[in-house]
Amino acid sequence: MAERRRMGYSVHREILDEGAVDELADKSDSKTSLSERVKKSIRCSGPRLKSCLLGSVPVVSWLPQYSIRENALGDLISGISVGIMHLPQGMAYALLAAVPPVFGLYSSFYPVLIYFIFGTSKHISVGTYAVMSVMIGGVTERIAPDSNFMIWNNVTNSSIVDTISRDAERVRVAAAVTFMSGLFQILLGLVQFGFVVTYLSEPLVRGYTTGAAIHVIVSQLKYTFGISPVRHSGPFSLIYTVLEVCYLIPQTNIGTLVVSIVTIIGLILAKELNTYLSKKIPVPLPVELIGIIIATVVSWQVNLEEKYGVDVVGEIPSGLQLPVLPAASLFGQVIGDAFALSVVGYGIAISLGRIFALKYGYNVDSNQELIGLGLSNSVGGIFQCFAISCSMSRTMVQESTGGKTQVAGALSAIVILFITLWIGALFEDLPKAVLAAIIFVNLHGMMKQFMDIHALWRSNKVDMMIWVVTFILTVLFNPDLGLAAAIGFSMLTIIFRTQLPKYSLLGQVPGTDIYRPLEDYNQVRQVPGILIFRSSATLYFANAEMYQNALGEKSGIDIIKILSAKKKLEAKRKRHEKEYAKKAAKKNAVDMEGKPERENQKDVAIIEMDAEPDPSLPRAMVLDLSPVNFLDTVGIKTLCSIRRDYGDIGIEVVLAGCQTCVVDNLQTGGFFNEKVTKSCLFSTIHDAVLHCQSSRTQSQDKGITATHL
Repeated sequence: MAERRRMGYSVHREILDEGAVDELADKSDSKTSLSERVKKSIRCSGPRLKSCLLGSVPVVSWLPQYSIRENALGDLISGISVGIMHLPQGMAYALLAAVPPVFGLYSSFYPVLIYFIFGTSKHISVGTYAVMSVMIGGVTERIAPDSNFMIWNNVTNSSIVDTISRDAERVRVAAAVTFMSGLFQILLGLVQFGFVVTYLSEPLVRGYTTGAAIHVIVSQLKYTFGISPVRHSGPFSLIYTVLEVCYLIPQTNIGTLVVSIVTIIGLILAKELNTYLSKKIPVPLPVELIGIIIATVVSWQVNLEEKYGVDVVGEIPSGLQLPVLPAASLFGQVIGDAFALSVVGYGIAISLGRIFALKYGYNVDSNQELIGLGLSNSVGGIFQCFAISCSMSRTMVQESTGGKTQVAGALSAIVILFITLWIGALFEDLPKAVLAAIIFVNLHGMMKQFMDIHALWRSNKVDMMIWVVTFILTVLFNPDLGLAAAIGFSMLTIIFRTQLPKYSLLGQVPGTDIYRPLEDYNQVRQVPGILIFRSSATLYFANAEMYQNALGEKSGIDIIKILSAKKKLEAKRKRHEKEYAKKAAKKNAVDMEGKPERENQKDVAIIEMDAEPDPSLPRAMVLDLSPVNFLDTVGIKTLCSIRRDYGDIGIEVVLAGCQTCVVDNLQTGGFFNEKVTKSCLFSTIHDAVLHCQSSRTQSQDKGITATHL
């Protein structure tokens, strides 16, 4: 092992308690009042108005500085490439949302333009996303199931689904839930609630998206096999759907299955070719677009729908939809789903946005991202779009093809506009099985996330548990309920970790002011007569009792037993005092009758007390509070109780490593009084140890002599 580099380190100062540090550093007691903070927050000025405008509409700040020479070519190539990807993905994900495919194109146009104006990430590609689409599909099929639109067909003498009315109603439902999810995101952004994403840890998000991908795969099996299973909702709906698909497999449409298999194999081979050629060609081949063009041509020429019963996309109207206010009557039925969509969509977008912001050295405003996504969804809901988020595959293409700013996203929206206005109707003969195959192939990245389990098992088993439980909950329940349950479980792991901390006795590294757990280091030695105790978690109501119990267990001091014995001894002493007082009164009466004083001296009563404290007990105890970042009333009462109880048996208790906020908690919580001052608080363990070593305990006279008067 290489010899360590040694440098001189020497500090000469007095032992400083918290009161001395406050005096030395001249602690300020002035605090800004609530009214002053409110006045400051609403005060308006020119620079502040300009900053607010630039922050609320980010395009105003960066677009005037846009460098055409440096960015235009890359953004143009990237925008065209991503726009081409929007076409197949938008139509495919519309099937997941249970709405006509053309509405996937609308969702790839309006929200993207809004994000261009209000978003802060330069690289993410917002638009349709599989997880969001399957969540929308769960809502639309729950509120507008096929059973509500059954009509009688006089030709076949059977009931059929009125698809026109059903699709119109499902579009209304999707628009309503999308509009509400956008309002939730705007509201959360306005109240600076962007930190909510911190509750969506990476293992939780990846486990959730993997579980949602399973829902996506199952929902597309009907297009792969050409069957019509009943859509189930509620807990365990996925299991019921899988069982019904298995039951209906004998009714598989062979033509549809052949189209699915051929498309999946072709896409996989084409993507492998793309990977092989990635270093030789500047732009990846649009394999999905090529696939749907070939499939559409083949379907049109062979007439797959009439000859083989292959389900196709159907009518795709040209042009854009007029804005329509969402149906307010649906808001009450979709409010829970809307909130889940707002959280999931934001969590995925901000996670990916921060990755690229860190890579390219710029900032992503979490609150402005909420507002940007919220406006994209709320405006999109008015134009009958369904909820959008950020797609990993499109984002990777946008970044790898040279996209450097939000202009690439705006250009991709223009490509979609061109497709929608002029060439969308050309894809009416596209088999839906091809769109399902595109979804399957695009989910291979999410399926690779199963490898996270092995990696997390080696690095952090709690995170691994969060991933697995989130995946299971998402698969068993609907994605919205699964997300809520997963967040709840993640919160429970935090509580469990604070309730099960590691308690340690610390010792000194010889010749230093460094203290480490005795059980973890061989050369660490306990300071004679001083016990140093540390908990790895903060001290609050949930673990306060365990803190006291662990202190007694680690120190080997049964404080309850010692205090009980002391109280019994005190009661015995008082009882003896009363008895001797009575005898003294009688003797005093006899003395007054003339009894010789010399005889009185024989009746001296001596009450014996403990002359010295138990030598097996430490003289002082240091509580290391450096891991504690807040104290509630229960935690403060616990510290008061420890100081009082151990002080009663002659052990001085001092606190070390208190953060400023913890000192403030102690101050406001009533820990200090006339007898307890900041002189029992120390900034470092070493200060506390030196203080305990320098303080001398004075022996008290343990005998009380009562003499005759």
